[in-house]
Amino acid sequence: MMFTKPIDLQVVEWRDRGSFFKWRDFQIFYRDEGKGPPLLLLHGFPTSSWDWRKLWPTWARSFRVMAVDFLGFGFSNKPRFHPYSLIEQADLIEYFVRVHGVPEIRILAHDYGVSVAQELMARAYESGRLKFKINSVVFLNGGLFPECHRPFMVQKLLASPMGPFLSPLITESLFLRSLRATFAIHHGLQDGDLKGYWQILNVDDGRRVLHRLIGYLQERWRHRERWVGAMQTPLIPKLFIVGGEDSISGSQMATRYRELVPNPIIELLPNVGHYPQLESPELVSAALARNGW
Repeated sequence: MMFTKPIDLQVVEWRDRGSFFKWRDFQIFYRDEGKGPPLLLLHGFPTSSWDWRKLWPTWARSFRVMAVDFLGFGFSNKPRFHPYSLIEQADLIEYFVRVHGVPEIRILAHDYGVSVAQELMARAYESGRLKFKINSVVFLNGGLFPECHRPFMVQKLLASPMGPFLSPLITESLFLRSLRATFAIHHGLQDGDLKGYWQILNVDDGRRVLHRLIGYLQERWRHRERWVGAMQTPLIPKLFIVGGEDSISGSQMATRYRELVPNPIIELLPNVGHYPQLESPELVSAALARNGW
């Protein structure tokens, strides 16, 4: 694995405290720490399990915390010409949970990860398809309803015919500027907090697969009815935590959630953008605690 220079020591520590497992022909990175009820964390696009670093120590005191870098993300393999899909990522997660001997689990999913969680929920409702029990799901700032999702221009360009040409041209400056734009105005994060994301993206030249990964935007439309239907059934307890200043999937997503999900439970976090787990991790923990986590 190759890093851009200089290397953020927090990034190195995160990688070194993790492990890899083989899934199909790929090496997949994961972290698995703590004792208690299993808690599975699903990260977003275009980041990795490193998103959870600020909450990891706290949660690992109460839960067995498990997180995977999806195929094409983080420290996992990033095959250049692979036809990435959310369905395949759900297959990966299902395999991961099964081989680690976890019969039941809680899920906390952010951004891209909420779609994987929706697919797992749909499988849970389809008799015999899921081999473990989902005890509860927390959605964190995700595009649950594609009609309410507002992607940035760079995401639209990556999803367009220009995507294959744009991916390798993305610079650190553009990447970090796009990431910062997702935060609330007064987020308090410094550039030093974010540079690790650029280094992780460039492991195995990950920029070159961004235009393939972005296909999830269209996948959300293809599977919308099935996924929304899964959320409308009452068998799995659900919580939606939303950063109120998230311009991508914030208050408008919460409004739609209230319209479509019976007995909705929503925690709206003021002055928080698209990454609550980075911007205000203490508010995320408090929201979970208020709802019995």
